[in-house]
Amino acid sequence: MTSQPSERLRVLVVDDEAPARQRIVDLLKKDAQIEAVLEAGDGLAAVEAIEREALDLVFLDVQMPELDGLGVIEAIGAERMPLTIFVTAYDQHAIRAFEANALDYLLKPFSDERLEAAVCRAKTRHLERNMQALGMGMLRMVAAAGPSGRSIDRLVVKSAGVTRFLRVVEIDWIEAAGVYANLHVGGKEILYRASLNELAESLDAMRFIRVHRSAIVNIDSILELHSMSHGEFELVLKDGHRSRVSRTYRAELEKRLGQSL
Repeated sequence: MTSQPSERLRVLVVDDEAPARQRIVDLLKKDAQIEAVLEAGDGLAAVEAIEREALDLVFLDVQMPELDGLGVIEAIGAERMPLTIFVTAYDQHAIRAFEANALDYLLKPFSDERLEAAVCRAKTRHLERNMQALGMGMLRMVAAAGPSGRSIDRLVVKSAGVTRFLRVVEIDWIEAAGVYANLHVGGKEILYRASLNELAESLDAMRFIRVHRSAIVNIDSILELHSMSHGEFELVLKDGHRSRVSRTYRAELEKRLGQSL
């Protein structure tokens, strides 16, 4: 049975300065939604804790000896990191921090209110992740329990505090967006927190076809097919988007269409 993910957070605070670390720890321990607060005094200890513990959120000092905060991200891998809030006294690190998919950025000295706002943002994102994971888990469970070949017909999408059950037939095409996917629906983009490969396994193969390693299209959205060099083609979709059909996926498209291209 699929269990409900916990809404309480396990947090790691990483800072080589004990007083700065203690201040964040003390404030976090007052929050009833924080299940546990762990500490690390340097980047190497942070890497060990992240790999060992099931963490939801990391407060990560950018500038530390031996291995700095960005080095921690590199060692773990951005896609495997818990939600991350960078903490530093140097604002020149902000751009690199957000390039590393930071949830927020606290510039020392910061107020208690600013810290609380960052934690609130983390709680919201954590809940969104849990909702997405629960939705995908339930859909996979239904698909596995159903008749052979059954596929999902709804996606659970949460944005700005609103949960939407999106009918997959409304999707025109899907593109990879790092470890997530962008759904293109009626000219709008919706970030969906699942990989393109996960979606490819769950969607109806009679309607959605992989045309490139980074793109899936709804066959009903294809308007034209243009021949290119080296056996490749370009699809023109109803929304005007053009997507290349690589040779790797050409046979799959031909099989679905029932004819050679």
